[in-house]
Parts: sequence; C-alpha cells; structure tokens
Amino acid sequence: MLCQHQPSCPSAADSDHEAARILASHPEQGWSLLCNGVIVFEDTGELLPDCSVIEPHRGPAPHVLVKAA
Repeated sequence: MLCQHQPSCPSAADSDHEAARILASHPEQGWSLLCNGVIVFEDTGELLPDCSVIEPHRGPAPHVLVKAA
C-alpha cells in the first residue's frame, strides 16, 4: 500500500508507523487498518504487512502516573 497523503504517512517499517492515518476502522471488532498496511488492535497489538506481529505494549495511563513529592 502506498500512502497518498501529503506529507506522506510513516511507512510500516518506521518506528512511528502507528501515526499513519486510519483507512478502515472496526471498533466493534477491535481493529483498524492504517494507510501503511499496519493493522492495529485495541489491545495495542499490531500486525505488519510482512505478517510479523508486534505484541501488545500497554503501559500505565499517563493520568495515573504521579510524581513522588
């Protein structure tokens, strides 16, 4: 898939590939297709166009991170 946006979205090989625009969203099924061919899942897992998998990588929500006094 080639991105037609200007400026172009990051490719699937780029470290910021999740920043690509959404082409198709299926929240009822828990996934979205990005214009670079990456499928992102609601659990933060990803399927790349070359069929490699990125395991879910959730971290603590920013609003619960509290600095020690």
